[in-house]
Amino acid sequence: MVTAVGSSILSSLGASNIDTASLVDQLATAAIANKAAALTKKETANTTKISDLANAINTITTFSSSLASLISGGSLYTQPTSSNTSLVQVSAVAGARLSGLSATIEVQQLATAQTMTSAPLSGSNAAIGEGTLQLKVGDKTATIKIDSTNNTAAGLAKAIKDANLGVTASLVTDSTGTRLVVKGQTGEDNAFSLTKLTGDDVGIGRFTFDPATYDEDNVTGLTLKQEALNAELIVDGVAVSKASNSFSDVLDGVKIDLQGAAPGTKISIGANQPTEAIKQAVSDIVDAYNEARSTLSKMTGVDGSLRSDSGIRSLVTKLSQLTTTKLTYPADPSSPSTLAEIGVKTNRDGTLTLDAAKLSSVMTSNPEAVEAMFNPGQRSSSPLIQITSPIGKTPGGIYTVTNVKAATSNTAASATLDGQAMLPSGSDSVQSSFFAASAGLIFKPLGDVASATISIDLGIAGALEAIKTSLTASSGALTASQTRLDTEKKTISDEKEKLTVRDAAYREQLTKQYTSLQTRLRAYSSTQSFITQQIEQWNKSNN
Repeated sequence: MVTAVGSSILSSLGASNIDTASLVDQLATAAIANKAAALTKKETANTTKISDLANAINTITTFSSSLASLISGGSLYTQPTSSNTSLVQVSAVAGARLSGLSATIEVQQLATAQTMTSAPLSGSNAAIGEGTLQLKVGDKTATIKIDSTNNTAAGLAKAIKDANLGVTASLVTDSTGTRLVVKGQTGEDNAFSLTKLTGDDVGIGRFTFDPATYDEDNVTGLTLKQEALNAELIVDGVAVSKASNSFSDVLDGVKIDLQGAAPGTKISIGANQPTEAIKQAVSDIVDAYNEARSTLSKMTGVDGSLRSDSGIRSLVTKLSQLTTTKLTYPADPSSPSTLAEIGVKTNRDGTLTLDAAKLSSVMTSNPEAVEAMFNPGQRSSSPLIQITSPIGKTPGGIYTVTNVKAATSNTAASATLDGQAMLPSGSDSVQSSFFAASAGLIFKPLGDVASATISIDLGIAGALEAIKTSLTASSGALTASQTRLDTEKKTISDEKEKLTVRDAAYREQLTKQYTSLQTRLRAYSSTQSFITQQIEQWNKSNN
């Protein structure tokens, strides 16, 4: 059977004049048609796979980041409360577990910083007199030198700040003139003196302060406006003195910010557990998981573009294990530590459902365990081990440390973790090997410990982030899929380029062949015309 293309070609060959361009185009197009169609099909499939893979990665990334944002807001873990926030404000330290928090605080005095001012000056550029002063804070000293290069009030202020002893200096101008204001940090131990080493009393001596000789009725140097004091408070009947108005080492897991003093006024500190917010969060996680699962199912179904992709299969497998993944490592092994144990069920089709009754029951019987799943934390069984690595930087688990030695003046800190020597981190801390299961763990020994355990709870957000990170890392399964598809895309592009080159060469070859044929046909036509004319002449002659 003659095709339309074949018929067109035969028609062209049968004509007195060959349409070379049309004939070449038809022949060349027919020659590469199957290969070109196959490459176009491959290219379309590859483009779809790349797009779907990017969508899959975005799905797990969005799921992880949204959950992390929800948890970082603090609405899903117990927050401390204060009965009088105008005097005492409280907040939870990251990773703190505050169940059962109850305390009473009485603020007798706020911590203050030593503050002094000079007599009025004519301006910031007023000469103050050359000489040297000694600034002393505790057992630290610095020499303040004033010479022709900085003999101004502004120069003195800068020199005090540049001493880097925690003392600031500024210039304040009012209706009486410009005054030098010198201020230290809060707390008794941050009291300071500024004494003259060289220079005139009427010059640089005007900017001195010696607490041993200071007479508020006969001030010859700086005027003391506020002395350095510690914050004084009573916590559950125990007197506490702090150098700052903000501290986190009085009530375990609670950051306290003193706002005012009121001797005799007792402030109650308690805790507010977000039971309903946690229930809603679990429900939201189930919904978000099912939405992500639905997106992935379309890609991995019978007609899905990524049904045979190993990276997507790894993602689906890891997500399906999320409900049984251990999120916390409670001291009581009978406490729930997985989503499945608090009522999140996995259905036959891979989706999740929430048993609200079971969740409510667990929230009633063991609310701290459920909250811990949303509150990543790390803790040591020994108070002499201070974990300093950021929460979430170490894989979840329970790690055993032995032979823990605190740093001394002659030796660095050391310890053994799960049978392997830890690496030094500075002179007073140790860290895990980069290749150890506990990679990222850093702690500071505050004393020698024979043996202790360190528990790392990643929580649901940490577990989901670990899945995403493992799959999208440079050696991850999803990254490998991206690399494979990008390579496939380049291969298809290269094959298309080769086909284009081959097509151009074939067209050139055909053009030469049919141009030559056209020339010969025209020559044959001329010969035929000549012979015809001769025959006609012969016939006339015979007649």
